[in-house]
Amino acid sequence: MFSFTSSIPIIHPSHEESHLGRANGLAEYGGNEDGNDKHKNDSARKYNPIIHCVLAGGIGGAIGDSVMHSLDTVKTRQQGAPNVVKYKHMLSAYRALFLEEGVRRGLYSGYSAALMGSLPSAAIFFGTYEFLKRKMIDDWAINDTVSHLTAGLGGDLVSSFVYVPSEVLKTRLQLQGRFNNPHFHSGYNYRNLKDAVVTIGRTEGWRTLFFGYKATLSRDLPFSAFQFAFYEKFRQWAFKLEQKSQNQDLSVLSELLTGAAAGGLAGTLTTPLDVIKTRIQTQVPSTINADSQQLVRIENSLVKGLTAVYKSEGMLGFFSGVGPRFIWTSVQSSIMLLLYQVALKSFDRY
Repeated sequence: MFSFTSSIPIIHPSHEESHLGRANGLAEYGGNEDGNDKHKNDSARKYNPIIHCVLAGGIGGAIGDSVMHSLDTVKTRQQGAPNVVKYKHMLSAYRALFLEEGVRRGLYSGYSAALMGSLPSAAIFFGTYEFLKRKMIDDWAINDTVSHLTAGLGGDLVSSFVYVPSEVLKTRLQLQGRFNNPHFHSGYNYRNLKDAVVTIGRTEGWRTLFFGYKATLSRDLPFSAFQFAFYEKFRQWAFKLEQKSQNQDLSVLSELLTGAAAGGLAGTLTTPLDVIKTRIQTQVPSTINADSQQLVRIENSLVKGLTAVYKSEGMLGFFSGVGPRFIWTSVQSSIMLLLYQVALKSFDRY
């Protein structure tokens, strides 16, 4: 999604005494901090209300995506225009976008489309995740780890109906940049978000808004699975390094670093699928070649897309934009999760 796509830490029952865990509605429960509930059975557990999770998720997702949007724009230019020299490296791409197109029309192009998708899709994801997790663990007595993984995949799947169309709009506007852009020819020239929606619907059909749907899911579902697995392992290492038992709190720094490392590694491994997703969603009716600025047109197929990238760019083509994606998934995940927890604490307090 993210993309909104940020996975949720798995907190096992052994963490029930953790203050951080109790603040996180994804894993523990709202209510008393005195520990009087710890001997009650699962049916007596008091979770944060679903509506709190929905609101906190929307806030965390929207702010996290907003902070990292410029980096996402750089990644989109690198993946959508792989042969343009000025976008080859992250810093040079940042510099070119800032100097030539500015912040609002350059680095933050497509921001309105991103916000339109990230806020509701994050809210839907967190709400769906909490509902499924509680149903599976409390009502169906399914293993915690299986429940967390399944609920995370379910949250991604349900929220995808919102974030995929916004991703198509966002990536096209990011690739285009400013209207009548004299510095880069993308094949698109929308005046604004509304014009993009109307133009796509009129000239290409509304199904275009779901271009790359399978590619997006193929990227986001394994991303979530990888992040869950990595986060659990990194947390185990962090507990050993800090010489703490599982019922104690990790330091805030460790919480941030484990989340960032899990998100960054998962983001790196799924970069090839992210490349294909971006190319499919930004494909134009014909291949463009203007002043040696060539965009690779890829059919709406994962296999064909992977083959086309390999033939035209080699193995390195699969990892175009990997630098910005690594940073984006690392920082966005940490920001989103931290803000989610802070929001839940605030809702509990007031």
